[in-house]
Amino acid sequence: MSIIRTALPLVLLTSVLTGCAGLQKTDWPTCAAVGGVVGAGLGATESTSWAGGGALVVGGLAAAYCWVHGDGDEDGDGVPDSRDKCPGTLKGVQVDANGCPPEPVAVVVEEVVVVKEETIVIRDVLFEFDSARLTSADKTKLDTIATRLKQEAPSAQLRVSGHTDSVGSDAYNQKLSEKRAHSVTEYLIGAGVPRSNFVSVVGAGESHPVADNKTADGRASNRRVEIQINR
Repeated sequence: MSIIRTALPLVLLTSVLTGCAGLQKTDWPTCAAVGGVVGAGLGATESTSWAGGGALVVGGLAAAYCWVHGDGDEDGDGVPDSRDKCPGTLKGVQVDANGCPPEPVAVVVEEVVVVKEETIVIRDVLFEFDSARLTSADKTKLDTIATRLKQEAPSAQLRVSGHTDSVGSDAYNQKLSEKRAHSVTEYLIGAGVPRSNFVSVVGAGESHPVADNKTADGRASNRRVEIQINR
């Protein structure tokens, strides 16, 4: 019986201290309270008058042990130092279970590619027969193009060139292509495209075919007005 009374206090004290070792330093009041209860019980095994002293001694030892050996939290992020994989986190920074700030979400910035040069080819401007005068259908198509050009930067430079098929003499086609280039340009200006944006308006006649003039479809492709945009 005496062996049990001697060994029991040691077993209980060891259990209290071992339990405190798994706590944080700030849990010392809990260790002290549990140690006080155990100390009171240990003291009472000898005499009821020893209960108060046992509670004081064991409670104090348990609290001190918890403070010395308990797990700390130096950066105050709520994660014990033994599990904190990012010690030294600034105060107020939200952390995960490992004590690390969450990985920042990558922001994808889409690169805006500016096309420096572009050519609008108008192949279906028909004009009136043997004339540079625009038809109603032509004006409807050019209105759409005017809306597009007005959205370009004020510094955009526009170069207009007229082209014909090979039917007729070179001299005649040259003059006709010039008239048609100017006709398109004047209509676009009237639709709101700044005149200052047009740096050149020329006729190329039949000198720059893009298709075979021997076929009807080829000649239709060659009858065109081109607007080159330089940004």
